[in-house]
Amino acid sequence: MTAFETVRYDAVVLGGGDPGDAFAAAHGVAVKPLIPVGGEPMALYVLRALRGSGRVARIAYVGPVTPEIGALIDVRVTDHGSLLGNLEAGVEALEVDGQAAPRVLVVTADIPMLSAAEVQDVLDSAPTDAALVYPVVRREVCEAAYPGVRRTYARLRDGSFTGGNVFILDPALIGQFLPRLREVLAARKAPLKLAGLIGPGILLRLLTGRLTVEALESKVSGLLGVTARALITPHAAVGTDVDQDEDLALAEAYLKSHQAG
Repeated sequence: MTAFETVRYDAVVLGGGDPGDAFAAAHGVAVKPLIPVGGEPMALYVLRALRGSGRVARIAYVGPVTPEIGALIDVRVTDHGSLLGNLEAGVEALEVDGQAAPRVLVVTADIPMLSAAEVQDVLDSAPTDAALVYPVVRREVCEAAYPGVRRTYARLRDGSFTGGNVFILDPALIGQFLPRLREVLAARKAPLKLAGLIGPGILLRLLTGRLTVEALESKVSGLLGVTARALITPHAAVGTDVDQDEDLALAEAYLKSHQAG
């Protein structure tokens, strides 16, 4: 047994969604994670990856479930209507006698191409000195893995990156950084308000591609009041969620080809 094999995480899977989501409605389900991929809800693929990784002890699932999903989770949590509300509720649901696991993996339920080996590698590669670890993927990695895929990228001095749909946090510190994170998310579509939060100099360097990953880590750490780290991962599935029909077609083709292989 390796040292890594003794490390166990709890996980929160975010499987809720907007009840008015047209994408989900078009596929006859209540929320996006229940949309079938290859005949099964996309959330099932994520849960199987977590269970197969050998690194996840308990799973709290936030959102509506099917019997198949229910069989793979430990705690079901009602959708609280917002990303951060669901995150907080999921972490609280995993507490035992008021104590949370030292580290919690948070995953969205709409990344069906994620594999068990990729979950294992992300967790084994994550720095342990941070309250918040956020995996990111290089643009060239995404485009090589999934030709034609469309993602949103941030251009930094170190390269162009898309954000991952997983992150790792220290639940003991969630109350410390969550209020500030709510402020940042609320301001993300208001440039002047965002500039006031992160500083106009940082925002300008970000917009012009002159900001480094290290500088961004430092700024986010200061803003949230905890140590935050980016984890550059080689796994495109981490940064590739299913948001529209072309993503769904890509996921189905990818999974079909890999299951056949």
